[in-house]
Amino acid sequence: MAFKEKLLTVPPPIEVAGRRIKRYHVTADAAGIAPDVEEAAYAILPKLLPEPGGAGGDGTPPATFVVLHRGGDDGAYLNAYSWVWDNVLHFRGASAGQPVLGCPDRDPTRFITPDLPWIGCVWELPPILHERDAWVRHMLAPDVPDLDAYVNDSLPEGTTGDRS
Repeated sequence: MAFKEKLLTVPPPIEVAGRRIKRYHVTADAAGIAPDVEEAAYAILPKLLPEPGGAGGDGTPPATFVVLHRGGDDGAYLNAYSWVWDNVLHFRGASAGQPVLGCPDRDPTRFITPDLPWIGCVWELPPILHERDAWVRHMLAPDVPDLDAYVNDSLPEGTTGDRS
């Protein structure tokens, strides 16, 4: 099997359930992710987020980043990584169209939340490194955390292998 990087796009941030959400989309299709798949993914997103107030009401700013990945087959995946407890990533994921993960059929708009210990595949992982560094740069290192600067600091669009 020949490995190929996929396309990475960065839609504008949104707010869901009081959390500021940075978004990354991954697909091999130059047309991007189909609107019906995107709509279904973001409809399940509130179920993937931690309770308001972080871990035990710790005061961590309500920030999350998501990776919406359209696989090369029928699969679609939404990974939600939320900052809690000041410096910890909370993870929940949803899948659609992938029966091997427990999905009821091959419909890429019928998302479920499988109980698997997986945090992402090779095309979904590049944003994690960037987001770790951006969280440190804007939230942990400065004397005064800057949530707006963090939300506006995203991995550049291109391919999943770009590190610029």
